[in-house]
Amino acid sequence: MSNHLILASSSPRRQALLKQVNIPFTVRKTDVDESQITTNDPVEKVKQLSMLKGKATSLLDDREVILSADTVVSFDHQILEKPKDKQDAHRMLSLLSGSVHEVFTGVTIRSAEKEITFAQETEVEFWSLTESEIEEYISSGEPFDKAGAYGIQGLGAMLVKKINGDYFNVMGLPISRVCRELKGFFPWINNSGN
Repeated sequence: MSNHLILASSSPRRQALLKQVNIPFTVRKTDVDESQITTNDPVEKVKQLSMLKGKATSLLDDREVILSADTVVSFDHQILEKPKDKQDAHRMLSLLSGSVHEVFTGVTIRSAEKEITFAQETEVEFWSLTESEIEEYISSGEPFDKAGAYGIQGLGAMLVKKINGDYFNVMGLPISRVCRELKGFFPWINNSGN
């Protein structure tokens, strides 16, 4: 194996998805000032944030490939990032209740020789939630480190009526598309992801 993948994220969900498809990687997290990305367009925002994170992570040798990603939830042209507190989580979950929203993940893959960036979209529809359902979910503590104040892979699965698109994109990494794009960097990745 000549090249080595560096995941520029400490997200346990992204790490779990790469492990699921047997792609070896090393985590190398670099803190960035996300406030410098000011666009309100969700596609542009996730692409720019993934590029910012990827470029802030150093390539230590020519064999390394950096994978960086960012995910946002968008409802009615409003970007919903991670909630600041309980009130913010309540506001977001109330907005999403009984409605369809979009989840966008931007991904940047770069090596010393080339770089690609793309964004993936998934539509998610929530059940109409009661006040007690919202409060109970918030009290679980799950909403606070997740865009849109929910995690589809955890207790938040109970809030989701249906999705249209890549489920794993909602988790934070469209792993099937990522595997296909990584083939251009790692010839040893075959169709099964091994």
